[in-house]
Amino acid sequence: LGIILVFVVPAFAEIFVLFELTIFIVMSILALSLALVWGFGGILCFGQSTFFGLGAYTYAVAVINLGESTLPIFLAILIPIFVAVVLGYFMFWGRVSDVYLAVITLAVSLIFYYLVGASAGSEYKIGKALLGGYNGMPSVPAINVPGFPKWEIVYGDLYILAASVLVVVYFGLRWFLSSDFGHVVVSIRENEARTELLGYDARRYKLIVFALGAGLAGLAGVLFTAWGGYVSPTVFSMIFTAEIIIWILVGGLGTLLGAIVGCVLIQSGSTWLGETKLADINLILGAVFVLLVLFIPKGIVPMAREQFIKYSKLFGLMGKRSDRV
Repeated sequence: LGIILVFVVPAFAEIFVLFELTIFIVMSILALSLALVWGFGGILCFGQSTFFGLGAYTYAVAVINLGESTLPIFLAILIPIFVAVVLGYFMFWGRVSDVYLAVITLAVSLIFYYLVGASAGSEYKIGKALLGGYNGMPSVPAINVPGFPKWEIVYGDLYILAASVLVVVYFGLRWFLSSDFGHVVVSIRENEARTELLGYDARRYKLIVFALGAGLAGLAGVLFTAWGGYVSPTVFSMIFTAEIIIWILVGGLGTLLGAIVGCVLIQSGSTWLGETKLADINLILGAVFVLLVLFIPKGIVPMAREQFIKYSKLFGLMGKRSDRV
């Protein structure tokens, strides 16, 4: 699937289709960041959009001032990590419970939303970059090949870059979670007190996972800004934060593939509703969330996996019976 995504699709799809698919891929990277933090780390973060927005704005400000994207990309990953380390230190070493942790991360996201939104006017600028308030920052330069500022990666090339990053992130997280460190992270999610009794410092493990998720969200923010050439305070909004949570729940909490599936399904559905204007997008998202909790609480991917195992065993049993007959 990764090979098809990176090499086969660009060979047959038109530029417009690749341009549309790129945003789904970028949001899937963001979904994977929360899948790691919440699904495997057990950290109920309602502010993943904070790190996404920080990455997006950091890239926009830095690339406008520097005129080249290599250093801005690194800064857009490092600054969300730094914020996550500072925030996570006070939360995890302060033994903040899950509910209060969710409230704190959501509050931080809303603080950034209103701070950036209040930055309208010519006096609110960093170097040559005007923040623009709620109007956002338009005409953000695209990602370029390192060392060649005029060689921009756009359209089909940006799709290949984003798809390659998604594949690397997915398999990188698979490797990370299958390591000894990843096993400890999952054990903390299952029973933090028991894991600490075995000699592991849960606070340190949770902080590393939290920071890693922030870095991935910042990377997704870079690709998002490069894709549209624009960023606004909506990346910090409560609605966007809720969408990320719904992606994970729809696909299946505790799975990486589920995060991608849920993201693509919800994003494609929202895009279709936005184009056809058949119903309010937020109303539909709320209805999907309620129906999911009632009928598919584990998510689509875990449910499909259970059904596959169930019918595989059923057909296997039937085959053994026919052999005996």
